[in-house]
Amino acid sequence: MKFKQWLDVWLEDFVRPSMKFRTYKRYLVAVRTHIARILGDEELQELSAIKLQNFVAALTTRERTLSPGTVNNIISVMQGALKRAYLLGVIDEYIGDKIVRPRAEERRVQCFTQAEQRRIEAAAKRKDRLTGVLLCLYSGLRIGELIALKWSDIDFKRGLLDVSKSCHDAKGGVVFESPKSASSVRVIPLPKQIMPLLKEVKRRSNCEFVVSGCGRHISVRSYQRTFALLLKRLNIPHKGFHSLRHTFATRALECGMDVKTLSEILGHKNPTITLNRYAHSMLEHKRAMMNKLGKMLQK
Repeated sequence: MKFKQWLDVWLEDFVRPSMKFRTYKRYLVAVRTHIARILGDEELQELSAIKLQNFVAALTTRERTLSPGTVNNIISVMQGALKRAYLLGVIDEYIGDKIVRPRAEERRVQCFTQAEQRRIEAAAKRKDRLTGVLLCLYSGLRIGELIALKWSDIDFKRGLLDVSKSCHDAKGGVVFESPKSASSVRVIPLPKQIMPLLKEVKRRSNCEFVVSGCGRHISVRSYQRTFALLLKRLNIPHKGFHSLRHTFATRALECGMDVKTLSEILGHKNPTITLNRYAHSMLEHKRAMMNKLGKMLQK
């Protein structure tokens, strides 16, 4: 059996029934665009660790348009297919673990300064449609989680926000699904200062969704455009919507929130992810702490 034939079987019989459709589509693109194109005509039983490593080297050195993170995702897809083939006895040995991955550097997160955040918050308070922006700054929601959020997901008496679903844009419209991972299903205690604002917006709303337009939910892309226009109007350098989540995490650490608590609020699998991602993004806080330390010199 050729490798491309097994990849088709694996995608349709194992990946598609067990994973989200968006994940299946991402795997399909990796297979059709890269793996099957280069290794597809190889006999499955004759694949060797050397051939796999040559494939990875080709992706990292000759196809320079691919980032290390993208290459690592392609490797994960290939390893998944090979692992399943080994478990089913289609191949005699699993060689996917012999691949040496390219080093993927953690991308520096972008967040808004405290001055920029204050301007964004002031603008968001004046328009109900921008309430979602304010909510992200004080809960760390991902945009898919925000767009899927209903008023019934907020317990106004206890000040709790229940994250149990997400969504993404598709050709047929907005597709609602379970969150990114099991750890993404979580309950977030909201700051008590934001609750009166949310109650007032809910009172004026004619839709079950927190973020809405013309009485119905809106698309992810539409809200991203709304946010981009807000930044342009405020003359704030453009950053993606996800920067609101990064800003929340950075401000939380600056306020002294412990990493374990922040990790659970963000829905990360473990605190190490949180620490690695945000420890270097607190320049303003670091400067303040160093200046505080420097005061000892004056004494």
